[in-house]
Amino acid sequence: MPKTPFYVTLPAERRSCVVFASPHSGRDYPPAMMQRSVLDDHLIRSSEDAYVDQLFDCAVQFGAPFLHAAAPRAFVDLNRSPEELDPALISGVRRQGHNPRVASGLGVIPRVVANGRAIYSGKISLAEARDRLDTWWHPYHRSLQELLDQAQRRHGQAVLIDCHSMPHEAVAGIVRSGAPRPDVVLGDRFGAAASGDVMDRVEAAFVAAGFRVARNAPFAGAYIAQAYGRPSRAQHAVQVEIDRALYMNETTIRPNQNYAEVRHALRAVIADIARIGQQRMPLAAE
Repeated sequence: MPKTPFYVTLPAERRSCVVFASPHSGRDYPPAMMQRSVLDDHLIRSSEDAYVDQLFDCAVQFGAPFLHAAAPRAFVDLNRSPEELDPALISGVRRQGHNPRVASGLGVIPRVVANGRAIYSGKISLAEARDRLDTWWHPYHRSLQELLDQAQRRHGQAVLIDCHSMPHEAVAGIVRSGAPRPDVVLGDRFGAAASGDVMDRVEAAFVAAGFRVARNAPFAGAYIAQAYGRPSRAQHAVQVEIDRALYMNETTIRPNQNYAEVRHALRAVIADIARIGQQRMPLAAE
């Protein structure tokens, strides 16, 4: 089993109200899970936000904490409600209404990975599902809320940057013929999860570093943005989806020739976002 439910790196000094987190980059695949899976070691990684933890790990250098999962998304999905249990996978779960995520196999304990590939040949027990939630899901979310509470106490507000990656093909359906596709999709649940000022600052940081940005389509923010985005209480959440093809080969799940360049560009983005809430210093010429 994974040695720890999550990893958290704290800066020497909490200078920022921003918390960076990556719930889908975990890659500690439990041997017991792999023995039961019908997928090989490569295919099971197709839903993983590979390398996102590495792309954002410099956040601590700019005074912001960084939290990332240890357990992989195929084992437990930290960006789903703990109530989203799949009766097609988990014995003893009663079907309650229609939930499109659960119906498609993408509940909190996933039944499939990318492209609808089944993870298991049979079902798992309700006791096992609950153990995954108790051991991995709840500790991650307790840590996340604690980091946000600390930011609130220190800075009067908290901003969560929920870091993800998206398949290159994910935005194909929303791009007009001939129009450039976005490199990054920011989601704030159409303003429900973050204030306009915060969203503008996050978008401006990506644009300044040369990324093409879209908002809320096709990803407006999932459970984490919904659960933690409380702009009326000065707690904001912005989901960030980065095109995987920018920095990795999606077939081999290996960094491509642009990885170092993208990581360098994101360093400037992260530094800029970490300054949210801080008074801007005037330029020398001003």
